[in-house]
Amino acid sequence: MENKMHPEVLAPAGDREKLVMAVTYGADAVYLAGPAFGMRAGAGTFGPEDMAWAMAYCHDRGVKVYVTVNTIPTDRQMDVLPAYLESLEAVRADGLIVSDLGVMALARQYAPHAAVHISTQAGVMSAGTALAFRDLGASRVVLAREMSLDQIARLRSRVPSDLELEAFCHGAMCVSFSGRCVLSNYLTGRDANQGACAQPCRWKYHVTEETRPGEYMEITEDGGTYLFNARDMCMIDHVPELLAAGVTSLKIEGRTKSAYYAAAVTNAYRHAVDAALAGEPLAPVWREEVLSVSHRPYSTGFYFGEPGQYTSDACYFSRCDVAAVVESCDEAGNASLTQRNRFFPGDELELLLPGAEPLRFIAGEIWDGVGAPVVAASHPKMELHMRLPVPAPANAILRRRRTENKPGHHIA
Repeated sequence: MENKMHPEVLAPAGDREKLVMAVTYGADAVYLAGPAFGMRAGAGTFGPEDMAWAMAYCHDRGVKVYVTVNTIPTDRQMDVLPAYLESLEAVRADGLIVSDLGVMALARQYAPHAAVHISTQAGVMSAGTALAFRDLGASRVVLAREMSLDQIARLRSRVPSDLELEAFCHGAMCVSFSGRCVLSNYLTGRDANQGACAQPCRWKYHVTEETRPGEYMEITEDGGTYLFNARDMCMIDHVPELLAAGVTSLKIEGRTKSAYYAAAVTNAYRHAVDAALAGEPLAPVWREEVLSVSHRPYSTGFYFGEPGQYTSDACYFSRCDVAAVVESCDEAGNASLTQRNRFFPGDELELLLPGAEPLRFIAGEIWDGVGAPVVAASHPKMELHMRLPVPAPANAILRRRRTENKPGHHIA
């Protein structure tokens, strides 16, 4: 059936700063977690005061907020869940992302005005499963990351148009089906299904032999022993295909990533969706943007076949470092900044602006908070002042490109 919903860019919000960046750079919706029941225990979370602030901030700007309640809770956890759901109802959460049927039932009872979204943890792969969740009250399913575009299009054609389909378009991939992993629990006692994954899939492994204890051998001839390490997903070149297949919400993974990641990747996919809707080709600069953030080697996930593993190492690659963030700026370009990484007058910088292509310029004179000239902006979070080439809004980002050419900057 035809996709009648305006496509949504859904961005991660690990804390207040990341949320502000995601909204500033074009997210239609953000997803975040409270202090419990979320699948990313290591990510930033929003307590009661922060949660109320997040809802007000986003709703004032026409942005929706979805809260993850997608762990597999025990009976003891279920006992305290109603009160938490009531708190989300009180602050007007737009949607709850759930994977457990018991949680879903409680969500409908204690947060009746919040839409129910079925988490990717539920592993929805077929129209039959999607329809069953719809009959139980779900308005959206987050599709399993293992689906191909052809499978998504087939599912879309078999479900009503009012059932929204959300799919990941960018970010880290899990080696286990839809994140249903027990490896972390087995090796470390940290339960991935409770949001505490230790990510042992990123570790380096060797082989040992029973009669030779303590002797570690490489698993492959070329020494590649990160055998569970998945590539990151990047669909920046294929947004029109995602929309044509019937995806109504494009989800960016990354609540544990930086605020810069939230800004740059959201900005890129905002432009990719807008270009696709206008029937225009994507400008190459937005492909470059997703290479500028910290990432593992990219693939297109399972959308066009097997994504392949990257077994040489578990390193991240990045082309840029954030130099400073704009706090305020007048019409002449005189800006107040907060320093993030060391930079100097005369450095070539890029100004990342919401809704616009990055602008390169040479840093001129820099002054500190009391107006004294600065030879090098070297103190973390120090107040700085400098002239920018154009007026810039708050949360515009100054960054510096790295000189080294690291491997892994490609989309397989």
